[in-house]
Amino acid sequence: MTHKMRQALPLGLDVTKLKKCAPEPLQSQFVTALVLALGSNHHAEHYLARVREDLAVLGETNYSIAFQNPDFTATLEQPKPDYTNQCVYLALTSPTSLQQLQQIFKQFEGDCGRLRPLSRLTHTKNKYLPEAESGPIRQVTMDIDILLVKLSGQSDQDNNEWIIMADRYPFKAHENTGIVELTI
Repeated sequence: MTHKMRQALPLGLDVTKLKKCAPEPLQSQFVTALVLALGSNHHAEHYLARVREDLAVLGETNYSIAFQNPDFTATLEQPKPDYTNQCVYLALTSPTSLQQLQQIFKQFEGDCGRLRPLSRLTHTKNKYLPEAESGPIRQVTMDIDILLVKLSGQSDQDNNEWIIMADRYPFKAHENTGIVELTI
């Protein structure tokens, strides 16, 4: 598996100073770079490797270390397996709309066998289980979340033009750690 790796990331971001925006108004906007959070709690090594290959086809990638975290939704009554999480900086080969990227990432999740409760189904090609029959999904083969985007027309040096996806903020501790690692 070969990845094009950026030697120096144009991030160096202070996320507290970045604009936050809900994904909906950005759907038709073209994105040139993004920061993703990957997560898996079921055969993580296999599924993370698979998604890294898929992402490398879209552009240049750089990855934080992958590390294990407890599932923050787990309870004593409902234990869940730990997650392996990793952040990714992806500079796209060609600008792509946020809506298209979301569909591509949902397809990557589906290709990994991601199951979703019916009430959360957002893309008709994803596999799902009716929540009433399956209960909560405890095994997540792959979860891909968009944390930050850089829209087309913004230079790599214009770090203040990164936009935080408001539905993902505030970031979880492992996401903050991954973003900081990507900025080194």
